[in-house]
Amino acid sequence: MPALFVDQLTVIDFAFFDPVRGIVGESWIVDLVLEGELDDQGMVFDFGDVKKRIKQAIDATLDHKLAVPSQYSELSIAEDGDTLSLDMRDKQGRFYRHQSPKQAVALVPAEIITRESALPMLHEACLKVVPGNVKKIYLNLRTENISGDYYHYAHGLKKHLGDCQRIAHGHRSQIHVYENNQRNTDLETYWCELWRDIYIGTAEDLQKDFEDNGVQYFEFSYQSEQGEFSLVIPAERCHIMQQDSTVELIAQHIADQLKEKQPKSDIKVKAYEGVNKGAIAFA
Repeated sequence: MPALFVDQLTVIDFAFFDPVRGIVGESWIVDLVLEGELDDQGMVFDFGDVKKRIKQAIDATLDHKLAVPSQYSELSIAEDGDTLSLDMRDKQGRFYRHQSPKQAVALVPAEIITRESALPMLHEACLKVVPGNVKKIYLNLRTENISGDYYHYAHGLKKHLGDCQRIAHGHRSQIHVYENNQRNTDLETYWCELWRDIYIGTAEDLQKDFEDNGVQYFEFSYQSEQGEFSLVIPAERCHIMQQDSTVELIAQHIADQLKEKQPKSDIKVKAYEGVNKGAIAFA
């Protein structure tokens, strides 16, 4: 049967709740194969429509959302109009609360979020937008092949007019650090260990900190164009910036922090935001 393929159709940048790791920023590359009969144009599906309709269907399902395993035993869900409230505990007993408009959350029918458990939801979304001559859809989810160090981070940008305003979405990102024009992999490793599975919060969004059962928590909240967002997360899983956490400001923040560590050196940071994009900063 004829088939067409599109490698790296899109990159899904999102966050997910993991029972061990907590809230984790992630980036999945999506490859696509469509099998079907040829239409009147001699095509399985026009590439322009693939890149528009299927990419949009995939992005609308998971991109820039918090994915939560709806069958996880330590999850409770409450709805109030368009607002969705999620209470979760990880395997260490630490508490998480995420409150947002429903559109900022993807409830995945599984006990844990993996590429395999997310595939059926994405596959179903694609089936709804392909023409009848398409008989089979194959999706492949993969992570970027990174030779050096990388970190997973989640964040929210309340001033953003797009989906980045959602309080818990994220990225899997590599970082390149140059000291006096020479790449320094030790500094890259240092930063990636510091930001392993981190949530980057903005100081002005921190509403309160409190202790419960010996665990320190931060509560972040803000109002943005899409609605009200709030997040309670263990303080040890957070790094607080004075500015917003755009990739431009993240790159400068890392450069400034590394400059304090290496005060006699010139520092250059190339910080990625997911796959093949990011910002460069100097200190």
